[in-house]
Amino acid sequence: MKQAIEQFLQSKNIAIVGMSSKSAKFGNLAYKELSKKDFTLYPIHPIAKKIDGVQCFTNFNDIDKNIDGVLISIPPVEAEKVVKSAYEVRIKNVWLQQGAQSDSAIQFCKDNGINVVHNKCILMFAEPVTSFHKFHRWIWKILGKLPK
Repeated sequence: MKQAIEQFLQSKNIAIVGMSSKSAKFGNLAYKELSKKDFTLYPIHPIAKKIDGVQCFTNFNDIDKNIDGVLISIPPVEAEKVVKSAYEVRIKNVWLQQGAQSDSAIQFCKDNGINVVHNKCILMFAEPVTSFHKFHRWIWKILGKLPK
């Protein structure tokens, strides 16, 4: 898993699926935190044109840049559809945020040569790690839970 995480974090152009008009959702928090780091982010939302003042795209095809990875933070039942769409546009890195992973989405990635990270919080690994996530990572290190 450590290698999969490192490979994903080398992505510079990342689509985010899971932002919401409800700003307390994880997708919105991830956007705010990751935008402070060395990533260019492209929120995907099927309806919203803007969320929190940020332009959204309807799907991967609406983005005129090569997307290196996609962070998925939606219910697991929807995740497999997103993973398949990512595969269709040749996205090679998928991060299924904790709570978004499904066995079928993970298996699809593995079967199709997509680097997949699942059941981990991206904010614990995207440097620099700050606040609660830094503390959480420290606890995981002490408990031997960090990926090796």
